[in-house]
Amino acid sequence: MKYFMAVCSLFVMGAIAAQDYKGQLVTADGSPLEDAGIFNKTNGQHSHTDGTGHFVLDRTSVSDTIYFSRLGYATQTRVVSAQDLQQPVRIVLNESSISLDQVVLVSEVNALSRLVDVDVKADPVKSSQEILRKVPGLIIGQHAGGGKAEQIFLRGFDVDHGTDVAINVDGMPVNMVSHAHGQGYADLHFVIPETIENVNFGKGPYYMEQGDFNTAGYVDLRLRKSLQNSMVSTEVGQFDTRRFLGMFNVLEQGNSSAYLASELYLTNGPVESPQNFNRINILGRYRYALPGDQELLLTASHFQSKWDASGQIPQRAVDQGLISRFGSIDDTEGGQTSRTNFVVNHNKNLNDGKSLNTMAFLSHYDFELYSNFTFFLDDPVNGDQIKQYEDRLMLGARTVFKNNTAQLGSTNFKYQAGVGFRYDNVDDNELSHTLNRQELLERLAYGDVDEVNSYAFAGAAFKSGKFTFEPALRLDYFKFDYVNKLSELYDNRSEEKVAFSPKFNTIFSPTANTQFFLKTGMGFHSNDARVVVANQGEDILPTAYGVDLGTIIKPADKLVLNATLWSLFLDQEFVYVGDAGVVEPSGKTRRLGLEVGARYQPFEGLYLYTDANYTHARSTEEADGEDYIPLAPDFTVVGGFTAGTDQGFSGGLNYRYVDDRPANEDNSIVADGYFVTDATLNYGLNNWTFSVIVENLFDTQWNETQFATESRLFSEPSPVEEIHFTPGMPFYLRGKVSLTF
Repeated sequence: MKYFMAVCSLFVMGAIAAQDYKGQLVTADGSPLEDAGIFNKTNGQHSHTDGTGHFVLDRTSVSDTIYFSRLGYATQTRVVSAQDLQQPVRIVLNESSISLDQVVLVSEVNALSRLVDVDVKADPVKSSQEILRKVPGLIIGQHAGGGKAEQIFLRGFDVDHGTDVAINVDGMPVNMVSHAHGQGYADLHFVIPETIENVNFGKGPYYMEQGDFNTAGYVDLRLRKSLQNSMVSTEVGQFDTRRFLGMFNVLEQGNSSAYLASELYLTNGPVESPQNFNRINILGRYRYALPGDQELLLTASHFQSKWDASGQIPQRAVDQGLISRFGSIDDTEGGQTSRTNFVVNHNKNLNDGKSLNTMAFLSHYDFELYSNFTFFLDDPVNGDQIKQYEDRLMLGARTVFKNNTAQLGSTNFKYQAGVGFRYDNVDDNELSHTLNRQELLERLAYGDVDEVNSYAFAGAAFKSGKFTFEPALRLDYFKFDYVNKLSELYDNRSEEKVAFSPKFNTIFSPTANTQFFLKTGMGFHSNDARVVVANQGEDILPTAYGVDLGTIIKPADKLVLNATLWSLFLDQEFVYVGDAGVVEPSGKTRRLGLEVGARYQPFEGLYLYTDANYTHARSTEEADGEDYIPLAPDFTVVGGFTAGTDQGFSGGLNYRYVDDRPANEDNSIVADGYFVTDATLNYGLNNWTFSVIVENLFDTQWNETQFATESRLFSEPSPVEEIHFTPGMPFYLRGKVSLTF
């Protein structure tokens, strides 16, 4: 009889072995936790919660040990019981201080983003410029008085304002196609930094969800769904700087919550000619948990900005004493811009590990910029000021279906598939020669752009032992229309193009604290519609071919190390130069690089990090010595530390280093490198926080942006090509007071 009962027990245990383990993760107040990690320490399986907090972890057996983790919450460990496999579990995670203990190296292709989330939580961004700096190896620079999108450098690319980095906010694209100033223009100033929940990113063209502009990488910002506390703050600093912020919980009732956030920023900057800069941001977000495990998010935001700028100044004018480093040749530069967004996100749990995520957006954007890069080179009498203008309506939608419990014969796997579209209607896209921001001298380019990008993607994840294989394919269709308003006759040109982008990523996880990965894939960035019609649709979706080989290891609970060897090849393309209204060819390029990073938390209250990046970037179609890629950084290092807790004293120090780099193809003109250090000191007392923020702590003289430019000053008989630069911020002190309630 005992033998019979033992056999029956084994039979029952076998019947419930390797089943799906289902449940939901919530906070102490019952709110669902999205994107929390579920990791089976026994067999290496992992999963994540969807937008409603639900998860399914397949191939789970009785007595398996499961980790439940999310940054900002204490990690829970649970041993699976027979009952757990019969009905869904409900796991409550309690809030906790940020710790590297909360990072579990699961088998996912962008695991490094989990580490940067720790950086963001440990040292939140203090300005909109800092958002992109959180991505390891990404360097930014501002050269238009703070009102224009930042210039971006990543993996040996001078990305300009976004040509080779896809940027999104909660799924809404930030990059502007066929923009008046430059292709891929990505202005993130409509984001209030305190509303950011985390920064998700990936380098290289390996991600099926990312399409246009994803060659060097992508950045996806996620905003807070709700606020734990309301907050007001005021900030006052040098250069007539003032910043006011308010974030308010306006609804917490049943399944509904809502908050409002607003920011006003004013400054004149360190330059001699005041910038008269002003920016206002307003954001409202409403969340409703619908019956049937659904979540609806409605987001509305508005941003507008206006400024004057001193422009990029020639080094010779400073050397000759004509102006100081913070002077100007033409201080009539500047502009104004605004963006209004409406975004809907809907998450639906379909049970059994299936979910449906849908988002839609509508955005109105306008842009007006006045610049003068060459002074009196083309027009010795009136000067070379240009105006760039556009009025844009952008809309789109995307739906993604995920299945974490699919089967193919006896093989379990995960897959997801999505479809979407984006439509841009750009009216009065203009490049004109102007005088003193008032008089129109000549229109150089003027027309309307209509551009459609529809796409579909699908990918799967197969786990075999300690290996995970992730094949994926993306298909993009483009239709470009351009109406040239400078033509005497109606001139409407149209072209179509299709891009196939296969990806294949492999992850090897020999232990719970070690991951090796091999990423391979193809990506692309689109070109300006004016390039497309001028070139009859040829070479207008240049393909990027990438390979990454790397590792992430966690030799101790408080230490994480990462290293990556990578290469990226970019096909021939033609580029529309928005500042000149001409089309220029750009040949094939090759980039090879090494990235290393470390994060260490020896004890609670002290967090250290550093990232170093080396890149060898060259054109493959030019002779040796003439094959440099202008402004491509070859060596960068960023790092810092934060110390302290919310109460009492806390603070941190951050540094960034950029090596000298070529400013032209033969390296005869060099852009100077720099080492800049910023610091913060806080004192927390109950609900009050008093802060001192210092940028450029050691008052380093540095150039934030630099270009090799041919120009002519009014008094010069002939043009000169040399470095033109925007001076970097000198020692910059601000004080800040915040109150949470």
